[in-house]
Amino acid sequence: MIAAQDATSASGPPAPALIGFWTCTALVIGNMIGMGIFMMPAVLAPFGFNALIGWGVTVAGSLALAAVYASLARDFPNPDGPYGYIRATQGEIAAFVAAWCYWLSCWITNATLAVAVTAYLQAVAPELFTGIPPALAALAFIWIFVGINLLGVPASGPVQIITTTLKLVPMIAIILLGVWLLFSEPGAYTRSSPTTPIALPQIMAASTIALFAMLGMESASIPAGRVKDAKRTIPIATLVGTLATALIYVAISVIPMLLIPQAELAASQAPFVDLLNRMLGDNVGRWIALFVVISGLGCLNGWTLLCSELTRTMARNAVLPSVLGRDNARGAASAALIVIGVLASGMVLMNYSRSLVQGFAFLSTVVTAANLPLYLLSSLALGLFVFRGVKASPKLLVIGVLGLAYSIFAFVGVGREPFLWALGLGAVGLPIYAAMRFTRARARAAATAP
Repeated sequence: MIAAQDATSASGPPAPALIGFWTCTALVIGNMIGMGIFMMPAVLAPFGFNALIGWGVTVAGSLALAAVYASLARDFPNPDGPYGYIRATQGEIAAFVAAWCYWLSCWITNATLAVAVTAYLQAVAPELFTGIPPALAALAFIWIFVGINLLGVPASGPVQIITTTLKLVPMIAIILLGVWLLFSEPGAYTRSSPTTPIALPQIMAASTIALFAMLGMESASIPAGRVKDAKRTIPIATLVGTLATALIYVAISVIPMLLIPQAELAASQAPFVDLLNRMLGDNVGRWIALFVVISGLGCLNGWTLLCSELTRTMARNAVLPSVLGRDNARGAASAALIVIGVLASGMVLMNYSRSLVQGFAFLSTVVTAANLPLYLLSSLALGLFVFRGVKASPKLLVIGVLGLAYSIFAFVGVGREPFLWALGLGAVGLPIYAAMRFTRARARAAATAP
């Protein structure tokens, strides 16, 4: 019942499983700790202490979703990952809509990361942008990592591990600064406290925005067919990566909020750079910003890999043109990578009419909304597997219900405009799905004709 259909029979044997535990874990942590957390203090500043409560809700919900993906990978292994789970329980249309929205969110994420990396790079080396439009730098970043991924997993995997390690440097620096101030000058934490009143709508909105920084807990399960010992590797990498990221986020999210005045933080283009400059002197933050840029670049690499793997899966399941499922000589989905590079570039150019913070906030909420159908239907898939008796486990049912409840909560909190964007993006894919079904039907009819 849960086995995926043989989607690769028309395209030759599946690609070899080259992704191990450390690359899987780095993919989870690397895709979660991207640029979201480094821009998030400015985006969440208007919400005040509502943002802290929202972070608590988001971390709890993200851990529930991580448990959903870990349980699916361990108890119902499927080489097509979430797409296969949803198709087995809810049909091909539901699987397509979820995968389509998630696919869109992947390359929109690449655009968002490119914008945020450019913002921090301007803080590191503003002289580089003399006469060079920031949009051009953002486009260059997108295409550099398309090029790296065209070389295949042997090239992109080590890049992911190295950048994931380096991106922890600014996190550690912020935590050390926070601990040092707590003992040396505790009054600093009370001088600039936010004044926004606590209110449920504000908490829900802040929680949904914060979810953008936690997106990626499902990263290890997307390329399931190429993971070594997937049944064991994916659950451990998913839970370890999500828990480690959540602990880091909780540790550092409160520090800029309490140390920088609310209005100043809301206007910041690079919050952690401004924090270190404010507390330790001018130009200190520039060096941390360099590691933030590395973090964003590593995340851009990871999401480029993830998006190409998802594109390959959809193409090999005949819901996207088959050309997007073809590999080059190095095992990379070359046509898929070129297409997502073009789409991400277009999104970057469309949003450089906004300020960097405004563009980041808008893109992050659209990405979050586009991820939610996959989270909701994956949680529902886990519950349906148990309900239909594939495996009797009250624990798995509880995990599925918790994931489903949080997904619904996030849908409500995302707001009207991002929700309509997600609805519209999903609707755009339906004609493509219908066209692919028509093409398949004609091919079957031609094959069986006398």
